[in-house]
Amino acid sequence: MASNVNPTVRRRRLGQELRRLRELKGMTAEEVAERLLVSQSKISRLENGRRSISQRDVRDLCGVYEVDDHRIVDSLMQMAKDSRQQGWWHAFGDIPYSVYIGLETDAESLRVYEPQMIPGLLQTRAYAEALISGALPEAPPADIEKRVNVRARRQDRVNAPDGPLRLWAVIDESALRRRVGGKQVMVDQLEHLVEQSHLPHVTVQVLPFEMGAHPGVNGQYAILEFPDAADSSVVYIEGVTSDLYLEKANDVQRYSVMYEHLRAQALNVDQTREFIGEIAKSYTS
Repeated sequence: MASNVNPTVRRRRLGQELRRLRELKGMTAEEVAERLLVSQSKISRLENGRRSISQRDVRDLCGVYEVDDHRIVDSLMQMAKDSRQQGWWHAFGDIPYSVYIGLETDAESLRVYEPQMIPGLLQTRAYAEALISGALPEAPPADIEKRVNVRARRQDRVNAPDGPLRLWAVIDESALRRRVGGKQVMVDQLEHLVEQSHLPHVTVQVLPFEMGAHPGVNGQYAILEFPDAADSSVVYIEGVTSDLYLEKANDVQRYSVMYEHLRAQALNVDQTREFIGEIAKSYTS
């Protein structure tokens, strides 16, 4: 990529602005689609930032919305141009969760709850290799290697000397006890988890079995927040064949409240490190 422009975030910001212009015009997505002879789903994908936006799309939409200020049109056209650049992850080929990587790359903070595995940003390479191999038993070695390399590249945000990602991870006890890659791999992984938890911008808490039912029983999710106020927070829920991105304020607020309950029920930072240490010892006994 020739510049540090994040195409995923550019698409998202542009989509938000196009939605705002449509709403100011008092038009529905269906009405806009009829005017441009395109599907309503295309308009929706353009507005939610999940589809690349061409400068022609922007020009046509500005025409429908009767945007007369050429400075606004030019700005939107430039955003469309930027949104079609490639992020660092494109160098690895087809990545199924590339939209999420684009958001994570630009995020200021990330809150994640993981019930089954160590969060990707805190995994060792050996653990990641064993985990991906087990999750994708039919994947060729080259594909597994690519995914591991992408995961390692994502971790640069956590270990960056300047402006690192603020990461808060609540991890279920089951993730610590699920043996991935053998005993030594688990020992190294748990020791790495404790080591990373000492970084000033990383917080790790474990949710032990004894806490019983809790707000995270429905599964994994992550909440991403961004430095620019124009970028709304996103809740990311990973799926097998497709992922879910929630951006409505009510949805984000609901998941944020759930996360506060998880943090309150989990062990504190010191208790967590001691708890992880005890489980690590169990792998060597």
